[in-house]
Amino acid sequence: MYPYMKRSLMRGLINGGSRSGHMSSLAIMKLRETLELSHQNSVSIGNWRRTLSSVPVAEKERKESSVAAEDNKGGEIGVKKDDNGGGSSVMVPSYWGIPQPTITREDGTVWPWKCFMPWDTYRADLSIDLGKHHVPKTFLDKVAYRIVKLLRIPTDIFFQRRYGCRAMMLETVAAVPGMVGGMLLHLRSLRRFEQSGGWIRALLEEAENERMHLMTMVELVKPKWYERLLVLVVQGVFFNAFFVLYVLSPKVAHRFVGYLEEEAIHSYTEYLKDIDNGKIENVAAPAIAIDYWRLPKDAKLKDVITVIRADEAHHRDVNHFASDVRFQGKELKEAPAPLGYH
Repeated sequence: MYPYMKRSLMRGLINGGSRSGHMSSLAIMKLRETLELSHQNSVSIGNWRRTLSSVPVAEKERKESSVAAEDNKGGEIGVKKDDNGGGSSVMVPSYWGIPQPTITREDGTVWPWKCFMPWDTYRADLSIDLGKHHVPKTFLDKVAYRIVKLLRIPTDIFFQRRYGCRAMMLETVAAVPGMVGGMLLHLRSLRRFEQSGGWIRALLEEAENERMHLMTMVELVKPKWYERLLVLVVQGVFFNAFFVLYVLSPKVAHRFVGYLEEEAIHSYTEYLKDIDNGKIENVAAPAIAIDYWRLPKDAKLKDVITVIRADEAHHRDVNHFASDVRFQGKELKEAPAPLGYH
């Protein structure tokens, strides 16, 4: 702006001077002061504008750095130590807005487990009748019963009285039927646009409960490499076989699981006998079992096996009940699902 003003004033003075013929020295001094003052104001205004334009940028950068610091603090972005205090790094991004609340026990200590939450825990019902048995009457019942008895023969030969390893293997199999049944009922519900009567959730609860049995047994019995290999083979064969069986005849599949759970009760009863006789050391209960079943802090292995056996008895009742419903020619959704019935 300053060059244009200066040029206009000079042109006016020249033209005015040519008309009047002379210019006083006082007028020239006034003109010089005006031009210098105009130049200073122009520079000051430019600096002021640049200052104003830089303020939002600086403020924006400061806010962004502050937000990043808060995210790093609240969302735990960055490197974390593992649960055991090791040096393995875990990145926990907060970009997706997934909350990471701190969960505590009733006594105020931090909840240590991520595989289950406090609201998933319960106290096992130890009053359940362990001696109940479904007497096979129909031809299909007898087929299911004989299959379970035949499967017990190689198990007895391989594990003999090593009930810790036996229970570990049993749980890798027992956790499959609930998942298969729940998955197939889920797909059926989607295909037919109908409710399941709560049976999807009930069967998935059973599968999850059996999986927690396995997580507990792994803490007690460290499987060897050949036992892990055996688990891979048995799980692969059993999953596909049970899947086909459930598709062909759900009532036989549930009856088979009911008899399988009866065998589990027998195995855990023998396990307890060996503990009472001193053949198996009654060690302290794993921490995961104490929290999951709400056991006393000084709980022992015998307490853990006792609650697991009670769970198996509940699964026995649920599957025999489901099979009875099917044998009566009804759908599972017509009978109330035993939700939360461990």
